Amino acid sequence: MKKAIVIGSGIAGLASALRLRKRGYEVEIFEANDYTGGKLHAFEKNGYRWDMGPSLFTMPQLVDELIELYTDKPKDYFDYIRKDRVCNYFWEDGSSFSVAADRQQFVAEAAEYFNESSSAISEYLGNSKLKYDLTKDIFLESSLHKRSTYLRWKTLRSALQSFKLDLFNSLNKTNKKYFKNPKLIQLFNRYATYNGSSPYQTPGIMSMIPHLEMHYGTYLPKGGMHEISQSLTRLAKDFGIAIHLNQKVDRILHARDRVIGIKTGDSEELADVVVCNMDVFSAYDKLLPTAKAPKRVLKQERSSSALIFYWGIKKEFQELDLHNIFFSNHYREEFEALFQTKTLHNDPTVYINITSKDQKTDAPSNCENWFVMINAPANYGQDWQQLKTEARKNITAKLNRILKTNIEDYIESEEILEPLTIESKTSSYRGSLYGTSSNNRFAAFLRHSNFSSEIENLYFCGGSVHPGGGIPLCLLSAKIVSELVPKT
Repeated sequence: MKKAIVIGSGIAGLASALRLRKRGYEVEIFEANDYTGGKLHAFEKNGYRWDMGPSLFTMPQLVDELIELYTDKPKDYFDYIRKDRVCNYFWEDGSSFSVAADRQQFVAEAAEYFNESSSAISEYLGNSKLKYDLTKDIFLESSLHKRSTYLRWKTLRSALQSFKLDLFNSLNKTNKKYFKNPKLIQLFNRYATYNGSSPYQTPGIMSMIPHLEMHYGTYLPKGGMHEISQSLTRLAKDFGIAIHLNQKVDRILHARDRVIGIKTGDSEELADVVVCNMDVFSAYDKLLPTAKAPKRVLKQERSSSALIFYWGIKKEFQELDLHNIFFSNHYREEFEALFQTKTLHNDPTVYINITSKDQKTDAPSNCENWFVMINAPANYGQDWQQLKTEARKNITAKLNRILKTNIEDYIESEEILEPLTIESKTSSYRGSLYGTSSNNRFAAFLRHSNFSSEIENLYFCGGSVHPGGGIPLCLLSAKIVSELVPKT
């Protein structure tokens, strides 16, 4: 039996291991931390439970599909609930809008609330779906770095309709073509942050992202987001995948331009295939010091990072739900601060995730577990202690104004995660959440491929390589890898 080694047990690493095991490989995972899941981790304190990393779950069929490779009862491993409301939005003038999961309901309510044409909103969502349908087979489900991808009818069809993709407009300009109300434009501009980019720079093709959320819906895994990685961990163990925790990989071994295994500590582990789930920049820097690095790819602008406050709140706020956004009054300036001056704006957009709204055991009675996040620049040596102090003051002031409260009176537990810690815990270069940003129209082509062009049988998966960051794309990267590896 041929052997595959997977470096890292993030969501893409686990998914790659499961797919390779199904293809007949003996599979071992080596993980530097004492837990699996990478950014999909969790912790508890003073009776509260928080998911540490990703908080949005959509396209659950990708997890189901993975589990169904092994069992026709996926809910024995993993289950979830669908939300009736996608997100609640709040503005400084006291206005708020709740996005319905039902598309027709959203169109009707948004048209009335924002005084926009319902036909314009429907057309926008229709074009969001069209962009997704035209590009998913090429950009999301296939390797962009294989000639065969471009020799298919689907690719030609998409190329002939590329004028519909808004490649030469920014997302902001694309949204302004459809809408007049600045609040609705801002609502759809926010989707640029789903891949760590700026709506004023990322191309209009990113207007496909609302389709993923509004068509497929938003969900909460039973047990929290952490349960995604833990369910796949259980599945991997049940079907013979060995997981080695606290096993930091020091080198990817290769000879005669072919991978031969890994070095960890004083031992070497041989393998026919190696799949690296580490951030690709860190992989070349730390694990492949003698390999020829793709400098142009690795020098791309980094995506945004995050500053997160985990607050135990000894009160329930009825106006809030699972996902909540408190918008900045200075949206363009916020992104200029993130990507140009590499700092935090004094009026940040605040995202609050509260899983205890649906999972009461995540907080004590009459309390809530707040995951409070703002977009942050990648780590370039900023004074994060000062930035954290200023951000906390600005965040609490905004929430106090909009919610008409004094939130400091209700914070009884607090932990903080900033780009420095994200970088050290996950090996994400500069603490970026999605590898490189998508702030130019060629970003998809400039992401690192899912395979090495220099070292045979070396593959890459995860948010720093094609097709991108976020749980769905990480799962798709694993699927692409599994289709590239040699047959057993």
